[in-house]
Amino acid sequence: MSLRSALTRGVALAAATGALLAGAAAVPAGAADGKGAGTSAATPANGGPDGPGYGRGDRDPRRYQGVVTAKDGLWLHDRPDRSTRKVRFAAHGAKVSIYCKVKGSTVGGNPLWYLLTDGTWAWGSARYISNVGPAPRWC
Repeated sequence: MSLRSALTRGVALAAATGALLAGAAAVPAGAADGKGAGTSAATPANGGPDGPGYGRGDRDPRRYQGVVTAKDGLWLHDRPDRSTRKVRFAAHGAKVSIYCKVKGSTVGGNPLWYLLTDGTWAWGSARYISNVGPAPRWC
């Protein structure tokens, strides 16, 4: 094997490894649970300031809004499931920005969860978040 061939392969391998590591680091905790198994949610880190597709004709993720309807407020989680780690708390009446929705554990008969983008990527049960405007897109 020539030195040029070895160097070219090494550079290609390093670039591929870097791309894989950057993609893995960009997915928020729990975002691997999408509409179906293996689907991952996007973050600003892997698609520009507002996620993948923004500015390319896709829907603007900032347009999805909601209001917390839980009387005592709502704990937000790192995955779309109530048994996972609590990330932060949203008070009753708080306005939230919704990035997308997935099916998760059922809460009060509603299996949908919203990925919220208010400072921290966190999941909130759609049972306790009322949409303001159109329903969010699927992750």
